[in-house]
Amino acid sequence: MTERIRDPRPAGDSEASPGVERAILVAVPSPDGGKSSACEHLAELERLADTAGAQVVGEIVQILDAPRARYYLGSGKARKLAEMVGAEEAELVVFDDELTPAQARNLEKLCGVRVLDRTELILDIFATRARSYEARLQVELAQLQYLLPRLRRMWIHLSRIRGGIGLRGPGETQLEVDRRLIGRRIADLRRKLAAVSRAEATRRKGRADSFRATLVGYTNAGKSSLLQALSGKEQHVEDRLFATLDASTRLVDLGDRREALVTDTVGFIRKLPHHLVASFRSTLAEAREADLLLHVVDASHPQRGVQAEVVRATLAEMGLADRAVLTVYNKVDLLGDEEMMALRALPDLGGEGRAVYTSALAPATLEPLRSVLRRRARERWRKVRVRLPVAEGRVLAALYEGGDVLSRTEDGSTVTVVARASRTLIGRLSAQPGIRVAEC
Repeated sequence: MTERIRDPRPAGDSEASPGVERAILVAVPSPDGGKSSACEHLAELERLADTAGAQVVGEIVQILDAPRARYYLGSGKARKLAEMVGAEEAELVVFDDELTPAQARNLEKLCGVRVLDRTELILDIFATRARSYEARLQVELAQLQYLLPRLRRMWIHLSRIRGGIGLRGPGETQLEVDRRLIGRRIADLRRKLAAVSRAEATRRKGRADSFRATLVGYTNAGKSSLLQALSGKEQHVEDRLFATLDASTRLVDLGDRREALVTDTVGFIRKLPHHLVASFRSTLAEAREADLLLHVVDASHPQRGVQAEVVRATLAEMGLADRAVLTVYNKVDLLGDEEMMALRALPDLGGEGRAVYTSALAPATLEPLRSVLRRRARERWRKVRVRLPVAEGRVLAALYEGGDVLSRTEDGSTVTVVARASRTLIGRLSAQPGIRVAEC
């Protein structure tokens, strides 16, 4: 068994910033992962704690073949954790893995401070960063789903009472009352989310004729910055995990009279709570109906391969494994020449046949991405043959302006045009008298 205790607080820094909780992080990796994996996990957990508003003043790592039932840690290491809490005047302990209610309760008694696991920390971040009505509903639903089984276990000591005057029923009664209240709220939240989803589905129908792409990727891969660079419109951009929770759609000019609707979605992360994945399915409906998923990978991150695998696994969990995906290696401005060569030697993770390499800070790098989107938008248009009177100049102008005219022949008083055009334009042409439209 290998262990490591480290206090990263600079010497002489005895005070945390006002209003910021002092936290100690704990990781218990398996022997297969090793120290390097534990360090990466703790680094990510520290970023999560920073996003939640905590100051990390200590870290503990213990490599175990399996978590211990009482404290998750071994008993000796748990006592050292309690000593570190006292020495560092910590107010919070955060575990990188999910704790059982009994383990959290035992640790809180031992350490005398609040103990959270990774899931609770992520739920807290989502709760503070949710802005839209839909996101707030989704986060509350995930929190209640997480709480419900723990509530049941909290009351288990009373539910086992079978005798004694005045002791027989209260535990079971209170448990049932709490469960019923939470169950009703969960059902209410689901109804409200279903109504929001129906409204969103109606809005998406209005955009059905547009080429749609959705940005997916690990949190902090630069999706929001990329969308801002592509669209030229302001996005909330912050160098923190889960800076964006609400899906936002922007119209992107692709050039050559092509446009695309590009949507930014919530980022994924290792060990993303499954309650959140389930709750955010409606937000990610944009990804389900997109013509192309843009898998944004932070090219500068040392664990980019692991992060990409997390994204692919999450997409599969959501039933999106069969969607067309283009890999977008982002933040290439942070790479040297040799690193860039090694990156270009990697395969396209999404199966589009090639990847693209971008930086939101270098506009010239966005052109290959626009080119791929233009090509995909063009392929989505239908090829039709249109016969119309020569006098219908306005219709011809509409075809040249809104479609791709491939050929044009004139036969006396009629003109035959072969073109690629959108469903909307084809529908308008078909509805006009004297004009014949047929698919090629």
